[in-house]
Amino acid sequence: MTTAYAPPLAARLSLTPKTTLAGLLDGAWWPRSRDLAVELPPLVDALEEPCGRITRVAVNPTRWPVVPHKVPATGHTVHVGWFDEQDPDKMILLSYTVGRCDLLVIPPETEPAAAARLMAAATIPGSVLAAGVLMSDEAATGRRMRDARSSEDARSGEDAWEADGGSAPPPLRHPVVGSRMIPLPGNARRRR
Repeated sequence: MTTAYAPPLAARLSLTPKTTLAGLLDGAWWPRSRDLAVELPPLVDALEEPCGRITRVAVNPTRWPVVPHKVPATGHTVHVGWFDEQDPDKMILLSYTVGRCDLLVIPPETEPAAAARLMAAATIPGSVLAAGVLMSDEAATGRRMRDARSSEDARSGEDAWEADGGSAPPPLRHPVVGSRMIPLPGNARRRR
């Protein structure tokens, strides 16, 4: 009996364009599972041309249930280490030619639209946003988008109610912008 293996799927990877602007991240990776032994080989293969041969990888074990010490890749072995102090949403990859490559790791269960936003945000040249900040921002954006959809659903019900003779909804309040009030030129106190 012959067992046929399906070829591994290509890594879902987006890299920052080469510029003189150095940022905190070199790109983003969206693995399909939390199994490093399965997910690392396609990532390492995808990074071979832009980064050279990846020889070492560092992760935070918070996001990975099993962290193998070595993972076979095409033609070599990748040594994997873990550090609790490292940002759990970031992976550090080391190669002999380029040096270090820091990637935002997007959780496998992330919705495609959110993953696309994260990939775009992580590849902005010169960005000073850390991996954890991008993930927090996306979580907040995702909540706002879900709230907006719920609000639209509620509004469609209000529109039907309004058409049947109900009262108008209260006006929308404007959010406060910033934490301080800045006096307008006409309202500022004059010095004597």
